[in-house]
Amino acid sequence: MEKVEIMSPVGSYASLHAAIQGGADAVYFGVGNLNMRSRSAANFTVDDLREICRIAHAAGVRTYLTLNTIIYNHELAEMRALLEAARQAGVSAVIASDLAVITAARALGIEVHISTQCNVSNIEAVRFYAQWADVIVTARELPLEQVAEITRYIADTDLRGPGGDLVQIEVFAHGALCMSVSGKCYLSLDNAGFSANRGACLQLCRRGYIVKDKESDLELEIDNEYIMSPKDLCTIGFLDRILAAGVHVLKIEGRGRSADYVRTVTECYRQAVDAIAQGTYTPERIAEWTARLATVFNRGFWDGYYLGRRLGEWSDRYGSQATEQKVFLGPVRNYFHRIGVAEVHLQTAETLRVGDEVVVIGDTTGAFRTTVAELRLDRDPVPEVRQGDRFSFATSEPLRRGDKVYRIDKVTDEK
Repeated sequence: MEKVEIMSPVGSYASLHAAIQGGADAVYFGVGNLNMRSRSAANFTVDDLREICRIAHAAGVRTYLTLNTIIYNHELAEMRALLEAARQAGVSAVIASDLAVITAARALGIEVHISTQCNVSNIEAVRFYAQWADVIVTARELPLEQVAEITRYIADTDLRGPGGDLVQIEVFAHGALCMSVSGKCYLSLDNAGFSANRGACLQLCRRGYIVKDKESDLELEIDNEYIMSPKDLCTIGFLDRILAAGVHVLKIEGRGRSADYVRTVTECYRQAVDAIAQGTYTPERIAEWTARLATVFNRGFWDGYYLGRRLGEWSDRYGSQATEQKVFLGPVRNYFHRIGVAEVHLQTAETLRVGDEVVVIGDTTGAFRTTVAELRLDRDPVPEVRQGDRFSFATSEPLRRGDKVYRIDKVTDEK
């Protein structure tokens, strides 16, 4: 099997380290206003570019800057300045959809990847974008048969990108899906004045709605479902078929998600890809990965349109359906490297007991998860600690002052 790239979302330094820990081959991130998460907290500044590249490249991980919104005339100078900063920082590639960005990036010698916003659905579109791009995302609405037709065409015609290699096809593998074709939605713009195509989506589609008859005032809540909010994409159960279709890059959605989400999802898909290569991709392992994926943020899972579906599957409730939740306890106050022990201040009205699972998240720590084998208070072992206690526990990985400690609780399946 040819090399398959796992591309993970990065919205913070914690998620950057979590992606690396999870086995990502590449990370993608946004800077400033010209990306599809411009209103989100999951954004870096131009000043972060060099540090992101330094951390990722030291781990052998490629860096992709998302500069994928529509660009207006008054933003051309800002766009070119950002591309120049990316070039100087050593960004591996730019993900783009606007031809102004695509051509400007190529003029600077920066590798270009075509965004899903371009809705590439056929071989003519692939040929067109291959003038500038080394990697092309196919439309999320394409079934695998059509994806395979495109990859066969690339191989049969020896279609190469500017870098000299065969054009590679990328697909979305996991995460949130939009109800509209390739994300081209105007609901947020029409109703609230914030354009999804400018990275400012308010996700009005994720809410519940009631249909009202104007004449009789009759109101209907349709099947108690969120009829514009699709379940999240999960392809881990048929990942072998995706790779058999000639896909080289698997994209995980979720720049706004937490570091533990990034690490968990990245690890599952890394392990699945490796298992396919090793011949150990079994139903039992698929079930294990699916259960792990369900522990972090999701709206329920479905297989998207890859297997030929014509209609989506819709969420039946608002928000996450994760089987686990994080409960904040407090910050790490100290870490004793010689003995591998962290000291934590339990600030919230919670308890922590021996045997509980915790996840620790930090800008350098990434996402570290462990089961508490022993708790100590004033050096004495105790079965539990409470609000106000400064306690310690041993860890297998180093933690840092200021890291945030969360208890992991199971979620009951109640709506």
